[in-house]
Amino acid sequence: MEAQDSKSNTSNIRLHADQDQYLTFTLGAETYGIDILRVQEIRGWEAPTSLPNMPHYVKGVINMRGAVVPIVDMRERFNIGEPVYNESTVVIITHINHHAEGADHSTQKTIGLVVDGVSDVHDVNLEELQGAPSFGEGNRVSEEYVRGLATLDKIMVIILNIDLLANQGLFQEVQAFKPGASKH
Repeated sequence: MEAQDSKSNTSNIRLHADQDQYLTFTLGAETYGIDILRVQEIRGWEAPTSLPNMPHYVKGVINMRGAVVPIVDMRERFNIGEPVYNESTVVIITHINHHAEGADHSTQKTIGLVVDGVSDVHDVNLEELQGAPSFGEGNRVSEEYVRGLATLDKIMVIILNIDLLANQGLFQEVQAFKPGASKH
């Protein structure tokens, strides 16, 4: 009996070892997920302080306990509808690993992601993710930022690679908006 319980416990541990937890949130009609270990906190919307020479989707910065945190509207970044800021709009404060060009190592940065709403936390088996189909230039979300697609409770969830999104998408584009930098 003990050997059977031990075998059962081992398979349960193995089952959960392949899974990570993801916070799901909505942007328009779509559901997205990011690694819960990257989430510092979830805040209600408050207008940030605007900064000059930023892309339209960088809404500004907030002061969070002495740290200046850039706020990025994911709806504008992915061109998903017209953003509305109301009581259901939330900001997910997220840690990302930033690898500056020419740097030997990554540093951790904090950014706020504006989304339509936060849904739930789900276990996701990364080995069972399906690849994102390629639709060419007309994609709303570039597949390079999509880690894969998961089906959770009969809902398709787009699992984002938040580090790639920040390093190849956000920080490169913000650099391009610096005064004197060449814009694409």
